[in-house]
Amino acid sequence: MKNLSRRRVLRGMLRGGAVTIALPMLDCFLNGNGTALASGAPMPVRFGTWGYGLGMTANIFVPKKYGSGYDLPEEIESWAPVRDHINLFTNASAFPDDSPVPCHHTGWVIGRTGVAPKDGQSIPGETIDVTVANQVGGTTRFKSLTATATADVRSTYSYENATTPNAPEWSPLKFYNRLFGPEFPNPNAESFTPDPEVMVRKSVLSGVMDQTRSLMRQVGAEDRQRLDQYFTGLRQLENQFAQRLKKPEPIAGCRPGQAPIADPPMDKTAESVALRHRMMTELLVMAVACDQTRVINMVYSGAASVVIKPGYEKPAHTTTHEEPVDKKLGYQPNASWFTRRTMESWAEFVGAFASVKEGDGTLLDNMLIYATTDHGYARFHTLDGMPVLTAGRAGGKVKTGMHIDMGGGSVTQVGYTAMRVMGVDTPSWGSKSNKVSSALGDMLV
Repeated sequence: MKNLSRRRVLRGMLRGGAVTIALPMLDCFLNGNGTALASGAPMPVRFGTWGYGLGMTANIFVPKKYGSGYDLPEEIESWAPVRDHINLFTNASAFPDDSPVPCHHTGWVIGRTGVAPKDGQSIPGETIDVTVANQVGGTTRFKSLTATATADVRSTYSYENATTPNAPEWSPLKFYNRLFGPEFPNPNAESFTPDPEVMVRKSVLSGVMDQTRSLMRQVGAEDRQRLDQYFTGLRQLENQFAQRLKKPEPIAGCRPGQAPIADPPMDKTAESVALRHRMMTELLVMAVACDQTRVINMVYSGAASVVIKPGYEKPAHTTTHEEPVDKKLGYQPNASWFTRRTMESWAEFVGAFASVKEGDGTLLDNMLIYATTDHGYARFHTLDGMPVLTAGRAGGKVKTGMHIDMGGGSVTQVGYTAMRVMGVDTPSWGSKSNKVSSALGDMLV
């Protein structure tokens, strides 16, 4: 269009000063080839994900009993204090269809995006946490938060799109300062002073939003769709800024505690991983309890886990490949040792949210946590017989303490059910054999 240029910006006036916001790349800028709670409101329902590598060993992981009150085989004995908060889905599959099958990638990617990746590096699109955050994360200080116990900033299962990972917080000390440093609006403080920088940011957005209708009339259908998405994002930012300009309502469970004196050891031993996981969990719990965010992600281990057992020469991943099955036990003892440590941390994660009182229940009662892995049987790196875990009642919408047989169906059915519970209105999720369009009635109230 002749009257629009790539340098076009939205201009507005605010308190006597000019403000500008640049436009996103539109088709009309390109060539023909496109190359150039005290208020009485209900408790918010939050969403979390938890990820780990290397699946499990079925004969000592999968309970024999289905439904409620399921038994706890050796690898999940640590769940005893929190079993009734956890739903365990077994005998699920991740179907690669006609795509390659890169180990440690296909399984978790399907569980998080619904689509089989084309190779070992690609991500087909946004992950489930991002989809949910777009639904419920628009008014909190942080749209979502991601943390890892691996001490590796590359360890994430969260992607905004195919090329944009959400880098995790890896340092408990830095994470604490980000959450509860000078910019933290303590909901239980007697006084409240709005941050001037937040006021300016919100004002800039407000100063140009009135021009959007005129601009929308000047562009084509595809550009209108693109602009609508762009301005929706700006409005979401404005809502987040507006929230930070109000004094938060008091929250009884918000008790940030003291900052860590120093970061824990950053080695890869199971003991250090568990300690970092515990510290990051405590920070995520308080971030949610203080309503700093309503979507969180926790990484216990990467897909090809490199956790180390002191006194044993091989890391977890190598162990699953090379350790022989003990004829008397019927499984790989060291590989199972790693799984048991993983499940102990999962139980701690669930228990930490269950320990915080909120309203007439707990923080976990108003959450849904979705946990995935990359494989089923760790030894053979299978994409069938995969476990999926959930925890929390999602504000009373979900039953808990259930063992559910997926019957070989796709892992995506659990993820799709989670999205529907969180208010994502989509008729289906996934592609090809992983496409699902019905929620799991067994887990719904």
